[in-house]
Amino acid sequence: MASAGPTTAAGTPTTTDLTVEEGRLTEAAPQELLRRSGFAVWQREFARGLARMSTYPQARRYVETEGRALWRRAVDRAQGRGPAGGDLSRDDDRPLYWARLGMSKELRQWRPGFGLSAAQREALLGSLERGSRGQDSIELPAALPAGKRLLRIVVTGFDPFQLDADPRRSNPSGAAALALDGTTIRTASGEPARIEAAVFPVRWADFARGTVEHTLAPYFRRGSRQVDLFTTISQGRPGRFDVERTNGAWRGGYPDNVRESRTETVPIPTGVPTVTPQPQWTTTSLPYARIVAAGTGPYPVVDHTAVTEIPAGGTAPVERPDGPTPGSTARAGGGGDYLSNEIAYRATLLRDAVGRPTLPGGHLHTPVLEFGPDNTDPANGQVTDPVLVQNRMAITRQVREIVTVAAE
Repeated sequence: MASAGPTTAAGTPTTTDLTVEEGRLTEAAPQELLRRSGFAVWQREFARGLARMSTYPQARRYVETEGRALWRRAVDRAQGRGPAGGDLSRDDDRPLYWARLGMSKELRQWRPGFGLSAAQREALLGSLERGSRGQDSIELPAALPAGKRLLRIVVTGFDPFQLDADPRRSNPSGAAALALDGTTIRTASGEPARIEAAVFPVRWADFARGTVEHTLAPYFRRGSRQVDLFTTISQGRPGRFDVERTNGAWRGGYPDNVRESRTETVPIPTGVPTVTPQPQWTTTSLPYARIVAAGTGPYPVVDHTAVTEIPAGGTAPVERPDGPTPGSTARAGGGGDYLSNEIAYRATLLRDAVGRPTLPGGHLHTPVLEFGPDNTDPANGQVTDPVLVQNRMAITRQVREIVTVAAE
């Protein structure tokens, strides 16, 4: 891939090099998705705004504002507010992903008239990431007067992934996050619950830097805005939802969205609450039995208990259908050994680290989102079709029902 800037003497990319994800922007599918949603304008307008910046503090405020505005526009579009911007289904999560990359590309290539250090550019990129993912705008209401109750819920989704195989891919967990952010549901007993959402990248390095813990810790700690329930969500297996019972402290090495691979124990960054020594396993505190029995929608919901471990005293991985055995070493949680498992492990470890082990929370895997049977070839297929839209909307509706059941 052509570089937008110099590299260091060792040949490693600098903050002005385009990333692998940004490099995919020139492909036909991303451009069509941006055009058919009205999100193509974000990159151009963001570049024009950057050109007007004359100081770093001014740029910092601008980038923060525009990142949050992109998230809000994506949420509004998904929830039926404002113009559709084109004929792409409103529930689609992909315009947000590709528009964010267009903005980060402009920011990475920006050459302001004032001095901008590599650290300052990195800080601006981080601000754009957090704002455009909803990570810094989780607005859970404060405690209500005595006698009144409002449950507080945080859900998280993911970007599209496996884009080298098919750049058209959508992620139903990201679509669900956009559909649920800022909404209020009512449990079967009539209690209101406010949902706030955020989306995370499919990148090993971001998780190692603590993006999950830094985002969630303020709401996991005890206080006036503490959550009553959390659910991390990702795309999982075909044709079913899984409530993952156990999460493992192992990265299996599958390449992420920037083609990086990590095979190691899940690294916990310094400065975040954690449990010492680091456990090999964490466990869901979601009411999985009630969720499975509730009949929430067209897809079956499974209490998924299987893991892969190296038994105590052993050397080879063993699959266990009913969870880990004492003293074993993790090689895959119920959610596997990729970032789905890792976000579940990090969130539940954080739950335990802040002293709230009974806080209901854990991971939900959605069904795989599939294109229609006559639209499976990315070489000549369409970016959307009625089957894709129908399946994504059905998954989102069932996520909402599952969260409502969990909140009881």
